[in-house]
Amino acid sequence: MSERLWPSGAATAIGSMPGTDPAEAAAVVFGELPDFPHVPELPARGVGADMLGRTAALLVDLAVEVVPSGYRVAARPGHDHRRAVDLLRWDLDAVQEAREKAGVTPPVFKVQLAGPWTLGAGIELPRGHRVLTDRGALRDFTASLLDGLAEHVEEVRSRTGAPVVVQFDDPSLPTVLAGGLSTPSGYGNVAAVPEPEARDLLATVIEGARAITGQPVIVHCCAAEPPLGLLREAGADALAFDLRALDGSSAAFLDEIGEVWDSGATLFMGAIPTTAPSTPLTLKDVGEAPFRLASRLGFNRSVLAERAVPTPACGLAGATPDWMRRALALSRDLGKAFVEPPEGW
Repeated sequence: MSERLWPSGAATAIGSMPGTDPAEAAAVVFGELPDFPHVPELPARGVGADMLGRTAALLVDLAVEVVPSGYRVAARPGHDHRRAVDLLRWDLDAVQEAREKAGVTPPVFKVQLAGPWTLGAGIELPRGHRVLTDRGALRDFTASLLDGLAEHVEEVRSRTGAPVVVQFDDPSLPTVLAGGLSTPSGYGNVAAVPEPEARDLLATVIEGARAITGQPVIVHCCAAEPPLGLLREAGADALAFDLRALDGSSAAFLDEIGEVWDSGATLFMGAIPTTAPSTPLTLKDVGEAPFRLASRLGFNRSVLAERAVPTPACGLAGATPDWMRRALALSRDLGKAFVEPPEGW
């Protein structure tokens, strides 16, 4: 699937934002990113508000609790799990209110959740081993996640009036593939997951999400050289990554970007720093990298308007409120520049 709902020149953000006020965050998103808003994530609120906690809040017939080492499977929903569910509900209330105040239904609305390998790496089984070390448990989590996602998408659609696009965040995927996760003892590592196995599970959730929404599916990975080819082979329609991390990248990785772009995928280009730089940035400063990449890979710059979406490099949870607004504004203006490059670019 390559058809997109978002207008040419639209911009969006990865998900997380600073602060603890969901109403303010939702108002900023609808104000700064009117063509491609998203559910804001506010991890500064603590347990249940981070990526894993929010995703766990969607699980059906599975629950988690917080232990000293992180999230762990629980026999039944307790305080930690209920808190995550409540935080997500409050966020959706804020989104609905912001949409009503804006008075306009956006052309598309984005939701984010942890990808299957990050979820399986970040949640423990009762005895302390990671969920992904038990393939049966991992399948159960995947099925539960898709069931919960179906309910979540329907609720978001009813609250916003807009078609919903799903973004899976899978930052742990490269570590999973490399065998870099520690065991509970800390003296060893979990065995690396073979690429075909990783691809098959990703394909299951991507196909499931696409069946739920009827829309393209985005996969985001903020590693320096994310496995874009594997994600595309798994069925991802769009790939989100940190464009600013490309300096010094291997020729092989640049070729990989070119191949997935040429195959019809949309690239969500993280071109804006997540925290305020030491010197002020202009629109031309942030636009240089995407235009240079298109040229370097042999594409006409029109590909940026057709199959690229500018975003901040990653989440904005560590930004100041002022820089968060500036980063979103730069993203929005860069999207317009993709369609009509300013003179001299």
